[in-house]
Amino acid sequence: MSEGTLIVGGSQAGVQLAVSLRQLGDTSPIVLVGEETRPPYQRPPLSKEFLAGRADLESLAFRAPGFYADSGIDLVCGERVTGVSLSASGPAGSGVATTASGRELPFDRLALTVGADARRLPVPGAHLGGICYLRDHDDAVDLRARLATATNVIVVGGGFIGLEVASAARAAGPSVTVVEAADRLMARAVGPVVSEFYRRAHRRRGIDVRLSAGVTGFEGERGQVTAVELSDGTRLPADLVLVGIGVLPRTELAEQLGLACDQGIVVDAHARTSDPAVVAAGDCTVQPHPMTGQGRVRLESVQNAVAQAQVAASTLVGRPNGATPVPWFWSYQGDLRLQIAGLSAGHDDQVVRGDPDDESFSVLYYRRNRLLAIDAVNRPADYMAVRKALGRGATITPDRAGDPAVPLKDLIGDPAATAQQAEA
Repeated sequence: MSEGTLIVGGSQAGVQLAVSLRQLGDTSPIVLVGEETRPPYQRPPLSKEFLAGRADLESLAFRAPGFYADSGIDLVCGERVTGVSLSASGPAGSGVATTASGRELPFDRLALTVGADARRLPVPGAHLGGICYLRDHDDAVDLRARLATATNVIVVGGGFIGLEVASAARAAGPSVTVVEAADRLMARAVGPVVSEFYRRAHRRRGIDVRLSAGVTGFEGERGQVTAVELSDGTRLPADLVLVGIGVLPRTELAEQLGLACDQGIVVDAHARTSDPAVVAAGDCTVQPHPMTGQGRVRLESVQNAVAQAQVAASTLVGRPNGATPVPWFWSYQGDLRLQIAGLSAGHDDQVVRGDPDDESFSVLYYRRNRLLAIDAVNRPADYMAVRKALGRGATITPDRAGDPAVPLKDLIGDPAATAQQAEA
């Protein structure tokens, strides 16, 4: 009797992989196991709609309660897989996993969709009450409750999560300060023009932004945080701290199996690990650059989790599909909606479209006159046009992209773009 597929991790990628297997006609058993006691749910809204009180856990669920049973997916909640081994004599990819409670889960095929954990800040006082991280529903519930009575909120980290929480916190009324160790905000995701815009925009909304500022420790009284100490000696009063300094991919199980890991579980374009019988998808992985195929990148996004899980499912059923859609990301910080398509790393030119002072503009990034990516702030039409162009392998010439009176969609694939492409 077939043991079927074991998917470890009740994440976006894990749910999508199970759904995709069924959509591909796979009828063998599927076990989806997650360590949280509740069914899988969306995480991105936790720092936005949920924190602002506009969403609850029920509305964030990926699927209706009866979906999993109706689809023949055995959903196991509240079980953390602590060990996994592959069979030495059985079919390739088969084995057994063990949970913390001692439960054994045999499988014929294994998929790792274990996600990532919040990176911790290892400084004196990090154990104090009122110092929060945001990765799951319980974290969000705790943070939302604390915000209701907070007076001085310090956000450590000027990335997507940090700035989203800062926006929600400021709307609730308390004083908010963002402390970022780098010299600009969201440095891993956007270019300098967009970073500077967000610094100014958040300051206009009453959020203090401190750049090039490291945190060296926390002070407290009676077990609760009272201040944040910075590397320049500054002491910031605080009764609530949110630490959002990135994530660490969960690689423990992959390492048990001897799979290659390098700041994540290494996979190829077909979501295969270094053992081709085992697949992995989502935030736990590093993969070939989706646009160039050169080097490895880790993409933390819903879009990547879904796309990579679909590829992994195709691989498991023996129909590998290496299609790599254009990466896209978003971050809604109050009324500032940032949408990104493509990857701007390595650009040698950029075009600013519109006026950042109007809080509606976009930046297009190029390398050798070839369109790489866009950062769009409150300009969804620009974002969609570039995403479409990148998806078609087309370009939009930089000499025409800067005119905000001309819709970008009208510039995709025009004769000038074709000539530029040929010259490149």
